[in-house]
Amino acid sequence: MTDNIVFNTTGQTVYDQIGGDETFRRLVDAFYARVEQDPILRPLFPADLGPGKENQFLFLAQFWGGPARYETQRGHPRLRMRHAPFKIGQAERDAWVGNMLAAIDEAGIPEPARAQMIEYFEKGATFMINAA
Repeated sequence: MTDNIVFNTTGQTVYDQIGGDETFRRLVDAFYARVEQDPILRPLFPADLGPGKENQFLFLAQFWGGPARYETQRGHPRLRMRHAPFKIGQAERDAWVGNMLAAIDEAGIPEPARAQMIEYFEKGATFMINAA
């Protein structure tokens, strides 16, 4: 999974640039707080958001250059396969992106990492669309 890691000009990963686990926890907490209140997204998530929150934290931290805990615990991400059981159309994609972008701002993620993350999340969310 390390081929996706984005480095800055000094060789730091995004994970290091933004403050590691602490910042990724803030990001995921802010995102899931929004999901809990979102009428489009909430029905797609299980009653207990805890396991999903932890998985998202582990994935994002690893994807952006942190420890390989996600892969150790869950194997390859296979994001499209893992999301296949859920109807994800344009409305769900847009709600997800909107909530994630707000969470990025709430977590205080600085440039240039902010722009890199936004680009990834927008493209990744579009890739997850599996319904009209």
